[in-house]
Amino acid sequence: MKALVTGAGGFIGSHLTELLTDRGFEVKALVRYNSQDRWGWLDYIKTDVEVIRGDVRDFDSVKKMVEDVDVIFHLAALIGIPYSYETPVAYIRTNVEGTYNILEAAKMSSKISRIVHISSSEVYGTAQYIPIDERHPYNPQSPYAATKAAADMLALTYFKSFDLPVTIVRPFNTFGPRQSLRAVIPTIITQAIKNGVVRLGNLSTKRDFLYVKDTVRGIIEVGLHEKTIGDVFNIGTGRSFAISEVVDMVSKVHGKPVKVIKEEERIRPLKSEVEVLVCNFEKANKLTGWEPHYSFEEALRQTYLWFRENLDLYKNFEKYNV
Repeated sequence: MKALVTGAGGFIGSHLTELLTDRGFEVKALVRYNSQDRWGWLDYIKTDVEVIRGDVRDFDSVKKMVEDVDVIFHLAALIGIPYSYETPVAYIRTNVEGTYNILEAAKMSSKISRIVHISSSEVYGTAQYIPIDERHPYNPQSPYAATKAAADMLALTYFKSFDLPVTIVRPFNTFGPRQSLRAVIPTIITQAIKNGVVRLGNLSTKRDFLYVKDTVRGIIEVGLHEKTIGDVFNIGTGRSFAISEVVDMVSKVHGKPVKVIKEEERIRPLKSEVEVLVCNFEKANKLTGWEPHYSFEEALRQTYLWFRENLDLYKNFEKYNV
């Protein structure tokens, strides 16, 4: 089976590409073109894939790249929440128009048997009840979250209107090796390693942190299950940790005290802050059997060890591969 992975050079996309090849898929990996001809994290992993340079915002190239594939895993998106406050239109063009291009191109193909669209728990906003199941109201609180919600709705309408075989997988807060240093767990770990001083914003927000290996396994096992077409599935752990708790846990793994400095500029606008996210993954578990294999504590330890050994990879990486 041949799969197209959009956003394949990114954090989750590179892990997904690895797992797909391990499971015998022929993979076509879409990476965003850049003048340095870098492939994101695919530059640093050993996997036999066909790399396509392009942009999901370009319909003609998207149409061409989906012609010979059986399934599409659509991960390509702008993801940085703070930057979405500055340039919302960039998020609309990539996250909404890019998703439209994937869906429309897939609709025109005679081969596509499944489109697995990757959502975000940010579409729920602050939990109105916990744990959050798929019936929870959408309440996006940032331009980023709004574009992900719009993309989800667009994908579902293509199933309802055109019978396109779409499945939406909604991971909660994924973390692990290769994650951007702008994300909270890499921020805590790398600052602790460098100088023992961690600069953060809101320390009281709580998140359901899902290890990336569990995330990509869920994307495949839930996304391609025969009974998941036309529906949305949360994947997470059912546990949440405050950022202050994560700092304490990293300090223990680090083996040294970590000093925290709270910086106001790192705090989201008041009405935009998502206070609590806790996943209810019962629907995915009952239908497909998926459940997380890694405890947060073990996954955090593995993530810490990876960053300790691989920080040099980031010297030039994020300048060209974001």
